[in-house]
Amino acid sequence: MQNDTKRIGRYPIRFFIFILYFKFAARVILTIRLITKAVSGRVLCPSLFTVICAVCKFCCILLSFAAIMKLPFYKYQGTGNDFVIIDNRQLGLKREDAAHIRQLCDRRFGIGADGLIYLQERDGYDFEMVYYNSDGRESTMCGNGGRCIVKFAHDMGLGKDEFSFLAIDGPHRGRILPGGIVAIQMKDVDHTSHRGDHYVLDTGSPHYVQFVKDIKAYPVVESGKSIRYNDTYRAEGINVNFVEELARGQIFVRTYERGVEDETYSCGTGVVASAISYFYEKDAGTSDISVKTLGGNLNVRFDLHGPHFINVWLTGPAELVFRGETTI
Repeated sequence: MQNDTKRIGRYPIRFFIFILYFKFAARVILTIRLITKAVSGRVLCPSLFTVICAVCKFCCILLSFAAIMKLPFYKYQGTGNDFVIIDNRQLGLKREDAAHIRQLCDRRFGIGADGLIYLQERDGYDFEMVYYNSDGRESTMCGNGGRCIVKFAHDMGLGKDEFSFLAIDGPHRGRILPGGIVAIQMKDVDHTSHRGDHYVLDTGSPHYVQFVKDIKAYPVVESGKSIRYNDTYRAEGINVNFVEELARGQIFVRTYERGVEDETYSCGTGVVASAISYFYEKDAGTSDISVKTLGGNLNVRFDLHGPHFINVWLTGPAELVFRGETTI
């Protein structure tokens, strides 16, 4: 499915803008001729006059194209966690343009997404992943976003099924598996803090994990917001996960995400944090944990090396939703 995000009246407006630039260029030329007559008593020589006309017309065309520059984008989702992805290898879009990112992620006035990802060139890697939350701020690692950008890199024809890429939390590996499944290796988790009724750990992004009952009816947004904005976490923020065991080795996770400031259908780093916390909480005895989210099913695997969780893999579906163009 292709969505060109065409706006009503776009082409008449562009034509009108072009005419305005052309009229401006004509006025500049006329002014130059009048000034020349007044100063020297003669008109410009034909050759110089032709050059000036050509330069003015060229500038006019450049301004016209600048006014209607199209930006290609791709919308991907991984278990309902959706992202606008832009191939920024040649575009050179600014990383600090928060207002533009917020507009693109707006679900009513933009494309709509939980976040935006730039794919960029990086020496020593297949690509670099630069991730922004929907509030426009560059953020920490996004697990589902990582899976989506690996699928995007594959779809763009980078010519392989295994990738090495750099994100804000360090190097990662990604794999394309049969059936639209994508796996990425997450960062090692060196420390997990058990604080009363919850766990706090960093899986590329900071997470708070609490085990609850009747998760389908649990007030995720209200409870998550109160934790995210309490005195401990207000300044830096934290993602808040609520977890219920469904069966041995199977959990259901719902997440309130900072930066989105709402519940999302799935959170990759939150799923990993919840699986590791579950390993401790329930003495799971397994390092292969199935995770259900509102947006679909994921799998987390890891190796335990003393108190450290290494070789951590997040696996699940990732797919293109649509592609299109917007104007900048």
